[in-house]
Amino acid sequence: MPSIFSQIIAGQIPSYKIAENETCFAFLDVFPLAPGHTLVVPKIEIDNIHDLDAVTHAALFAFSKKIARAIGKAIPCKKVGMAVVGLEVPHAHVHLVPLNQVADLDFSKPKVRASDENLSSIQQRIMEALKDINA
Repeated sequence: MPSIFSQIIAGQIPSYKIAENETCFAFLDVFPLAPGHTLVVPKIEIDNIHDLDAVTHAALFAFSKKIARAIGKAIPCKKVGMAVVGLEVPHAHVHLVPLNQVADLDFSKPKVRASDENLSSIQQRIMEALKDINA
């Protein structure tokens, strides 16, 4: 059975998509650690990020860099942190999280679902900032 991320990429499960290219897909985490928390996944379903072929691995991190820059422009924060955890979903992925303090990257916090209105607003802000990055 395809992972939840493969189902999101295929459009079988709705998401707050930020961007995609031929190799990668970025979307908002609906249970964010901080507003703007974005997941970046390769379109190929491989569980362990270190098992990605070199080309896909490089593409994932290059795409993540663009998305992180857009998040940093759209969301007031000191930095955009990156984490690779991969314990909950068997599909390689990168977390991009706006940070103002170290505790903002604490995955043991209780998960709280963001509202659709909030997610939609943040999605639009990041996508608008991404236009400047792509220009």
